Amino acid sequence: MNRETRVIRLMTAKLIPFLILLYLVAYIDCSTLGFAKLQMNADAAIGDAAYGLGAGLFFIGYFLCEVPSNVFLVRFGARRWFARILITWGAITVAMSLINGPVSFYVLRFLLGAAEAGFYPGVVFYLSQWFPAASRAHIRFVPVVPALRADRDGAARRRFARHGRWRNEDPG
Repeated sequence: MNRETRVIRLMTAKLIPFLILLYLVAYIDCSTLGFAKLQMNADAAIGDAAYGLGAGLFFIGYFLCEVPSNVFLVRFGARRWFARILITWGAITVAMSLINGPVSFYVLRFLLGAAEAGFYPGVVFYLSQWFPAASRAHIRFVPVVPALRADRDGAARRRFARHGRWRNEDPG
């Protein structure tokens, strides 16, 4: 085994598991809103139209901030910029439990889209900087995520069925 192959295997062993974890968290974040919608109408007076608008505002924030986010990725470096994405993404996700009506839902969905904007294209760019073109075709980790999330979807459905709550509150 030559030196380049060893280095590529080492980079794959260090980067890909962490990126799989991040993609899994991204999927959980995206799918959670669908489960939460079941109870949002009663708890926060968010109907179907408001839910649809909030879902759309996520993509508007994502669209508007995707290119600037990737420019900042190059400027500040992957470590700092991905940390910023994850911290703001987590803070806004936690703040989603504090919504009390459609306006706060709209604002937080837009901000969540803006915070998450550079993640996927940034990861693709990041991997293109670390792996030579001949090795990139062998790095296939995104298809693993659907298999990993299958049980998580069932667990989330059982949790919502058991508690009937979209917020992490003690029902008692």
